[in-house]
Amino acid sequence: MTNDHHHDHHDHHPTHKRNCVDVDVSANIGECESVRVRPYTADITRHLTISAPAVLAERRVTTNLVAEIHFPDPVLEIKDIKKRVQIVQCSLMLPALAPDQYPPEDDFLVPLFLKGFVRKNIQYATPCHHPSGKCVASDLRSLTVNIPFHCTTTIPLGEFIIEPEFPRVSPRTEFDFFRAQDLGHGFPEKDQLLSSDLSQFHQVSSQFYNHLPFCELVSHNITEWDEAIDRKKHEHDTFEGTFYTVVEKMSLQFTIRVLQNQQIPIGKLLPCDND
Repeated sequence: MTNDHHHDHHDHHPTHKRNCVDVDVSANIGECESVRVRPYTADITRHLTISAPAVLAERRVTTNLVAEIHFPDPVLEIKDIKKRVQIVQCSLMLPALAPDQYPPEDDFLVPLFLKGFVRKNIQYATPCHHPSGKCVASDLRSLTVNIPFHCTTTIPLGEFIIEPEFPRVSPRTEFDFFRAQDLGHGFPEKDQLLSSDLSQFHQVSSQFYNHLPFCELVSHNITEWDEAIDRKKHEHDTFEGTFYTVVEKMSLQFTIRVLQNQQIPIGKLLPCDND
């Protein structure tokens, strides 16, 4: 005998959905309205403009490094060192300020955080056995090391080539509605709870997508001293010797260019708007 009243257990939950949002019901595809918006930068409202990276500043940064380098082989002498500066972080920390909140240019310092390393490829000679014992034979090898640095500097507002566009804050504002509710058992019938409704939430929010400043590396200059601290002379040679460790003192100077995508006027005035 069959049971004509058999139902799947999912039928007891008609509100059960596989998706969090029923797009077939809530989504709307229709005509959208649009109106003209004036550019955020006030002084270009009547000029032809382009959106392009603007050079905010070029800075010559100087920092000093000290490192101890250990070689895997005995080093007879260093033949050459090739160096390359690599920047991994360059962050201009612009505060969120409205134009009427700008402090005096000489007193307003914008921090610039820098992080990177100097990649060094050290070519060196390491001694090897010579049958005659009357000369020093050697093999040429190389060692690649990264010397890190992390520093911060500041840029006065008055030293920017073009003033940066400061980030606009994304506001969120909540609001509520008054509601009178019965207090229930234990309170006089005439008394009510006067407050807002906790079961509802109302908010107006805006989001601005600001342009993040970025950097380019222009040039670098390095002055270095590499000095062995554990050099030992050979037993049968007065002048020759080997070492494993050098202490490096490095004065690093590099030029960094700070840019930001902006709307830039290109000179030609547009006709005046009557509106």
